[in-house]
Amino acid sequence: MVLLSNDEFLTQLTLLAQSARAESSFTLTIKRYDGHDRPKPREGNPPLPKPAEYQCLIRAKSRSRKLATVVRHDDVAKFMESYSKVLKSSMDGLKKIKKVKNKAKAAQG
Repeated sequence: MVLLSNDEFLTQLTLLAQSARAESSFTLTIKRYDGHDRPKPREGNPPLPKPAEYQCLIRAKSRSRKLATVVRHDDVAKFMESYSKVLKSSMDGLKKIKKVKNKAKAAQG
């Protein structure tokens, strides 16, 4: 997985979304990140120190590419604004799903 700066992540995410539009899909995950890359220590070992502030870990995954970035607490609002612009521009080709009405569904079942 490639850990990128926030601006570089947004540009790579745009390219990833454009390539996925033609051939496949991609997934995005956001989770709280405390700065520790290792699992919790076993019993008897000293616990990991608690961070002063938590950060956001954002990952994007396609078939063959994985991207990630860490967003600081102070930069979250600015990053999410740019992030939403990228997603809105990338999701213009979504198809509307036709829903089956309840009466028709009950008649079949």
